[in-house]
Amino acid sequence: MPDTQQNMDVVELLRRTKVEIAPAAFVLVGVSHHDWARLLEQPELSPRAGAPFMLLRDKYEVTLLLEEADWQTMRHAVRDARAEAGFRLVTLDIELGWHVVGYLALVTELLARAGISVGALSAFSRDHLLIKQDDLGTALRVLGEHVAELC
Repeated sequence: MPDTQQNMDVVELLRRTKVEIAPAAFVLVGVSHHDWARLLEQPELSPRAGAPFMLLRDKYEVTLLLEEADWQTMRHAVRDARAEAGFRLVTLDIELGWHVVGYLALVTELLARAGISVGALSAFSRDHLLIKQDDLGTALRVLGEHVAELC
């Protein structure tokens, strides 16, 4: 069989993964749809153009993942927002197709065994984890035993 991603098991995919840690700390923020509409009217409160951020709007709320610096800029405009700070963004740097089954489950299972809570985020081609700063060292030790490189 050819060595394609479809034929590779998730353990091998994890073994080929590079783990990257974003240098900044992140905040996870939940705002009402009303507050989100107000933020959109004030472009100066948007995240910096080059900064990583994520946005999810569902029927309940709008969730933002922002660097702490961007949150400090906008927080006065959304006083009723719920915010959880102190996260680090960990990127699992391997491009995965949507046919891959169990990769993220394996990663989160390894971290769960070590007592580490994570938030999982999937971009188009890569997965990311939100891990509390206090747990980052342990998480990297756990993952370091299974991945190609820690960056």
